[in-house]
Amino acid sequence: MDAKIFFGSNETVGESFSQRRSPYSGEVVSRAPICHVEDAKKALLIAKAASKEAKKTTLSQRCDWLLDVVQMLREQKEDMAKTITDEVGKPISFSRIEVERCIETITLSAETMRTMHGETINTDATNSGKKTLAFFRREPAGVVVAITPFNFPLNLVAHKLAPALVAGNAVVLKPTPEAPLTAHKFAKLFIQSKYAIKDALSVVYGDAEVGSALVSSDIPRVISFTGSVPVGEIIVKSAGIKKVSLELGGNAATFIDKSADLGHAAARCALGAFVNSGQVCISLQRIYVHSKIYDEFASLMAQETKKLKVGSPYEDDTFMGPLIDDDAAVRAMNWIESATSEGASSLLPLYRDGRIFHPCVMINVQDDMKIVCEEVFAPIVSLIKVDDFDDALPRINNSPYGLQFSIFTDDLTLTKRAIDELDAGGIIINDMPTLRFDIQPYGGVKLSGVGREGPRFAIEEMSEIKSVVIC
Repeated sequence: MDAKIFFGSNETVGESFSQRRSPYSGEVVSRAPICHVEDAKKALLIAKAASKEAKKTTLSQRCDWLLDVVQMLREQKEDMAKTITDEVGKPISFSRIEVERCIETITLSAETMRTMHGETINTDATNSGKKTLAFFRREPAGVVVAITPFNFPLNLVAHKLAPALVAGNAVVLKPTPEAPLTAHKFAKLFIQSKYAIKDALSVVYGDAEVGSALVSSDIPRVISFTGSVPVGEIIVKSAGIKKVSLELGGNAATFIDKSADLGHAAARCALGAFVNSGQVCISLQRIYVHSKIYDEFASLMAQETKKLKVGSPYEDDTFMGPLIDDDAAVRAMNWIESATSEGASSLLPLYRDGRIFHPCVMINVQDDMKIVCEEVFAPIVSLIKVDDFDDALPRINNSPYGLQFSIFTDDLTLTKRAIDELDAGGIIINDMPTLRFDIQPYGGVKLSGVGREGPRFAIEEMSEIKSVVIC
């Protein structure tokens, strides 16, 4: 099926197309129109005009709009899940979970916006002030450009579209080239809704040239991007004076204390390291284990990893499907081979069949190995023996990334230290750092990005505060 361009509410067939092949079978599963700079500019002009009308609409209409999309998405859940699996190879059970999370994200955005408000200000609180009627309120920012990645091609789009639209903005979406049909089907739900704001959503496809035209234009007020650090740096340099929200890479780590429930920790770490074939910004990559329980934990980790089924993403019990493309699989194997040549080894047999990459638990690794210090984005996790938390802490923090870290412990003092001293946007206690609830503030420090997602926090990013004083 072909994805189509949306110039506002008008669906347009492209003149030429690129093909998307299944990462699992290699078959063509979708086609996307090849867009150009002129298409990006056209979409932005439409959004600029639409943003003025969107600002005038009632909150009730915008909330009804989102909830109408939720109802349509529920009716099309299985088709949407299969489209995700077709395009990015995600196991079907996890694609269904992604659709459910998307439904929750949209619903939360509507519910959150209903209760967001400004507040009055006591302008006579200081000697230089006086009594007035003063308050602030939130207003839509205007035009939002949303650029999204392949690993959650539905829910991460929802995390941008739903808050932006319910806040009264117009949006131009450039989805990942790996899942154009998923984005098209999703956007169409918004556009065909009886509550839709005319032309408030546009969708264009393309490469860096199209993205650059969107980002560098004077029309958008907000750029919301999820993707790699190099692209994030380009966006910051070319965006100009705009609100820029970046959710970039990560190198998630955890510490396993000697007081932890090791069975629980191993099961959760296996899930956190290998879900979505490790293609998650908060995939668990580094596990620092107290020396007194290192051998026991390593054995449990190997046992839990062996339970994970790898294979066809269309089978309900498959845990891991293929990596997104050949380059990702080759890069991951090269990193393992490099680490092995320097003395590291795998607890489990190494096996790769094309893009199918079996989970890998590495031991005897060093802090300067790529599989430890860089973002792997593949099903590879490293076990690192440490003396205690004091030994682990600087090594966990010694990363250019700071998205989410975690600790497994029954020690309350250690828990407090982890919250205070781990340098990341999110700290998880007694679970994997890969844990994310869509209602929470989500984002990182250092090279992991700026700004926060989650419905309430994204709405704040995509709106402006207007201060009013009546004397």
